[in-house]
Amino acid sequence: MPMPLKPDPKTQWNVGYWLLALFALFTLQTLWQARTVEPVPYSEFEKALAAGRVSEVVVGDSTITGKLKTPDGGKTVIVATRVDPALADRLAKYNVEYSRVVESTWLRDLMSWVLPALVFFGLWFFFIRRFADKAGGLGGFMSIGKSRAKVYVEKDTGVTFADVAGVDEAKAELQEIVSFLKDPQGYGRLGARMPKGILLVGPPGTGKTLLAKAVAGEAGVPFFSISGSEFVEMFVGVGAARVRDLFEQARAKAPAIIFIDELDALGRARGVSGAVGGHDEREQTLQQLLVELDGFDSSSGLVLLSATNRPEILDPALLRAGRFDRQVLVDRPDKSGRVQILQVHIKKIRLAAGVDLAQVAALTAGFSGADLANLCNEAALAATRRGAQEVSLQDFTTAIERIVAGLEKKNRILNPREREVVAFHEMGHTLVALALPGSDPVHKVSIIPRGIGALGYTIQRPTEDRFLMTREELERKIMVLLGGRAAEKLVFGHLSTGAADDLAKATDIARDMVMRYGMDEALGYVAYEAQQPRFLDVPGIAQPGGCGVSPQTQQHIDSSVRGIVMDAFDGATRVLEQHREVLDRAARELLARETLDEAALAALTAGVRPAAA
Repeated sequence: MPMPLKPDPKTQWNVGYWLLALFALFTLQTLWQARTVEPVPYSEFEKALAAGRVSEVVVGDSTITGKLKTPDGGKTVIVATRVDPALADRLAKYNVEYSRVVESTWLRDLMSWVLPALVFFGLWFFFIRRFADKAGGLGGFMSIGKSRAKVYVEKDTGVTFADVAGVDEAKAELQEIVSFLKDPQGYGRLGARMPKGILLVGPPGTGKTLLAKAVAGEAGVPFFSISGSEFVEMFVGVGAARVRDLFEQARAKAPAIIFIDELDALGRARGVSGAVGGHDEREQTLQQLLVELDGFDSSSGLVLLSATNRPEILDPALLRAGRFDRQVLVDRPDKSGRVQILQVHIKKIRLAAGVDLAQVAALTAGFSGADLANLCNEAALAATRRGAQEVSLQDFTTAIERIVAGLEKKNRILNPREREVVAFHEMGHTLVALALPGSDPVHKVSIIPRGIGALGYTIQRPTEDRFLMTREELERKIMVLLGGRAAEKLVFGHLSTGAADDLAKATDIARDMVMRYGMDEALGYVAYEAQQPRFLDVPGIAQPGGCGVSPQTQQHIDSSVRGIVMDAFDGATRVLEQHREVLDRAARELLARETLDEAALAALTAGVRPAAA
């Protein structure tokens, strides 16, 4: 098919020439009329008619035009504005000059059309602008495919490795990234290449984002920060366009760091959900990210950092070698790590002399870095509420109770009988914990209601972090949980609803012992529960169809779980029967004081010593 010929620019008329020609035409016409036409008052027109000087008259809506028989001073036509004939007859009697002025209404007529249109467009522009501001500015729609990454430089992040504590292994892994960004050529002198992508994996609040900012702060390079959810929009193709734009911006400022937070919002495994028989917007964005990871060279000084707390749902193509080559675990800190984190956060508060951070760390087993930061803030608020000048250990204990057990419900008034049942229940937990070997020491016991449903609570302080537990230790843990129910039955001879949470936890431990840990000799060393994706304390989704065991085996499992729980209950009852006098005395003291700390418990339970369960 022949290509169409382009028009010759020389043959194209310019619009300006047309406008100039029209202006010249109107000017000539005006000059010609000014030369041949003479505007006169209506009285003069009447006199010209009476004198017989007019040969021809043309009547218009508002004017009357007469052609002169003989030109007068070069004028061949006279024009006057019409006046009402009756009024003209009356005025002619007085021999005065009269004429009529026609008021121009074109401006009024024009504004009657223009003003409503201006009001309409003004309102339309106002609402469109407000909508555009929410969408990212007036150019938000036109720049919808642009990356929304926030760009920081070294001074903007304000974070270095000195501000990150409790994750020494993760910092050591990321120190290589800093060395590479500072000296890419020197670091690769032996032929090694830097990983293209580093995935920070860990529970929420452990400091993944803080670590990424610290890497940028240490290396002194631009830091592109964006969340995985910001790529996905309602318009198809926008996410992929933003991925391309993000990498183009980073390449222009290399060496640089790209940090994608909450990667699971973008990199969820394909085929699990989404449109059937096609690619939805999220999958298209993920594919573009995979292409970009394959397309850039790590020697250029570009490093991709990402963070997620759900690595089990990420697409396998994203985690293969050559894309996210390295996974760095940022786990909850151990006791020494918690001490280091507390040392970082107490710089912002006024701490009392003699506060042992190791004691605070011992009470916060399982706390993340964010939890510890919140703990320091809550302790400072507690000290402020009581009018103190410094934050003491008592304030940290109050903050831990508030975070773990909830806010005190002082307006939840229990009747005397309920208070007595709660006191014996909590003291049952305490005595069983003190009497069993290997149990965590009891730090505090209280019958002050807290949170939504807790009528009392017992706080134990682990002496060390534990990663393995034997069958005997798990059985003793169940006995401590059932100590409250055993005390109620021993003292009052009836059962209450106060042990619902204890029973649920005890049953879960017993079921795990039988079905997951193979601790029942009759069933054998077999795991009867399918291993569900359960990473970073996130429970997996139960598979449909139940567990794949025979009815006989399931019956044996139920009997074994029930036997473990009931044996633990009997063991807790024996411990309390052995120390019945101490139980009564300590419960009465708890009723009187409502809260007993570690020193008071030691004085009340001096005769209780660990014995065989």
